[in-house]
Amino acid sequence: MINLLPLKEKKEFLMEGTKRMVIVLWFLFLFFLVCLALILLSIKIYLQGQIDSNKNYLANTEKEFLESESEEYRSRITEANSKIEELNSFYEKRVNFSNVLEKVSALLPADIYLTDVSLGQITEDKERKIVVALSGFAPVVDDVVEFENNLKGEFENVDFPLSNWVKEKDIDIYVTFKIPL
Repeated sequence: MINLLPLKEKKEFLMEGTKRMVIVLWFLFLFFLVCLALILLSIKIYLQGQIDSNKNYLANTEKEFLESESEEYRSRITEANSKIEELNSFYEKRVNFSNVLEKVSALLPADIYLTDVSLGQITEDKERKIVVALSGFAPVVDDVVEFENNLKGEFENVDFPLSNWVKEKDIDIYVTFKIPL
């Protein structure tokens, strides 16, 4: 093929071909950039969805963990409270016998000494009472009278059996009484 076109037209055709080539290359470059942008946008959307999904999963897992942990603490607190209530109930029901012994020893005349002291707790007519039984020795009957008067002045239901009054000297005494709580 022989090219008979003048040089000017040959240059125009060459320039036009180069222009078309540049336009096509620019179009391909822009198409590549648009495709790259779309691919990056889709990756961003996918990753954002994965991040949101993982955040929701983490939040739910953390919520379940906290609920189970708080439930465990609640059960521990409930158990501790029940034990404290049992202890309080026990301490409310206990009887302080030392107060009773202090009162009895304050009422005891100087010459009388006790050989046996028995303290107990009973429930009588739905009322709790302390039962006190004392036995001891008195050198003379006047001490027994004084002791009886002291006890009857302080406590109710004092029982001095007749055997306390049989002798005038070297008397073995026995007395019982009840104290309401």
